[in-house]
Amino acid sequence: MAGLDAPLFDLGTQPVSLSWLLETALLLCLVALVTHGAKRLLKNRLLRRFGIGEANREVIAALVGFVVAVTGTVLVLQAKGLNLANLAMLAGGLGIGVGLGLQELTKNLASGATLLGERKLKVGDLIEFDGKTGLIQEISIRATVIRTFRGSELIVPNSELTNHSVENWSYSSRRGRIDIPVQVEFGTDPVLVTELLLQSAFAEEAVLREPAPKVIFRQFGEYGLEFLLWVWVDRIDRSLSIHSSLNFIIEYHFRLHGVRVPQRQSDGWVGIPDTPVRESNEALPVPPRTLRARLLSLPYFRNFDELQIRGLIEMGQRRELEADQILVNQGEREHAFCIVLCGAIDAFYENRKISRRVFTFREGEFFGELPLLLNMPYPTTLRAVERTSLFVIPPESFLYLLERYPRLKQVVLDEMDKRREQVQLCRESLRALGVLDDDRVANPVTWLRERLTRFFGTQD
Repeated sequence: MAGLDAPLFDLGTQPVSLSWLLETALLLCLVALVTHGAKRLLKNRLLRRFGIGEANREVIAALVGFVVAVTGTVLVLQAKGLNLANLAMLAGGLGIGVGLGLQELTKNLASGATLLGERKLKVGDLIEFDGKTGLIQEISIRATVIRTFRGSELIVPNSELTNHSVENWSYSSRRGRIDIPVQVEFGTDPVLVTELLLQSAFAEEAVLREPAPKVIFRQFGEYGLEFLLWVWVDRIDRSLSIHSSLNFIIEYHFRLHGVRVPQRQSDGWVGIPDTPVRESNEALPVPPRTLRARLLSLPYFRNFDELQIRGLIEMGQRRELEADQILVNQGEREHAFCIVLCGAIDAFYENRKISRRVFTFREGEFFGELPLLLNMPYPTTLRAVERTSLFVIPPESFLYLLERYPRLKQVVLDEMDKRREQVQLCRESLRALGVLDDDRVANPVTWLRERLTRFFGTQD
């Protein structure tokens, strides 16, 4: 023991022995353990109870850990008899030398403090950096840990993140757009391709309805017609799996309708092999009736040309209902113009005493224009009689159609002559809401025509 206590050298006025060095090292290790434990306790337990977000917890825990480490180190050195004031000059001289040798470390420490303070990048953010994409798992003073989608951890010095461009997919939200490139043979109907791509987009649950998917006819390529399908999703971090799912759906619809892609494909384009040749005695599948064919069979869309029908298809979306499935309940606001493509929809009026069917909308008929134009809740409950397919057009697109195509506006007005009871229910609903100010008109249809004429202005 005497050998351990023998002074090796003097540090200021404090003699330094081997035992002194061991005790100091153990105390500093204890400070490090306390710092690590305090950070984990704050981040995973105490701050979580107050509902503080993960990114904020990380910042607070890092700052508290830094304060605990510095304070603990100072206390240990003072407790071991070191006069830190006497070491200030020595520390300054060493600092110059250390600073020159540890410029990168100093830069990373400053960058870490910047990241934690500005919070432009936070724990949990989805970022793309240097060709790699992943979620930020940890931001420390020196480096940031990014967990890639392959499961590995990418450790990036903080100075790299502050000095280079970083694409943050989660800065305001994780909503983003996925681009699906597709190429088809020359001579393929572009309207059919548009319809099938939009139908494929709406078949994927992760795709948002607003903003609506969009098809871009990119160019006449070297080997075929090149399209882009734009879809928006709430979870851009799932882009790879959503992209894969959409490719499967597009391939299925293309194969079902005989849409082919060039045998030779340019790099980066979706490739779908040709449909295998069937034996002569094997029955060919009958492709389902396209949305374009259904819409063109309706009297009010019959004169639409190819460009107009393509625009119409892009405005709305198909919606499938099972038998007895309720589309909207009486009193709810679900504003949209709906066309029955196949099947039937029953409209029921309900109160405390009765529940009776008022009307049935069958294939080719439409509904929803009254609540939409009058900005009122539905006066009836709408329920599918059987398996039913609808083409649903949102309010803004429906008003655009009425303004652009006077014939459709006239069809809507003429249809009111056949729905006197439904119009009367709308009047009663408006009266119950206290917004009916022209009850002097006795004829419900005349009343409605006057209101719609004021809404649209002079009829064409």
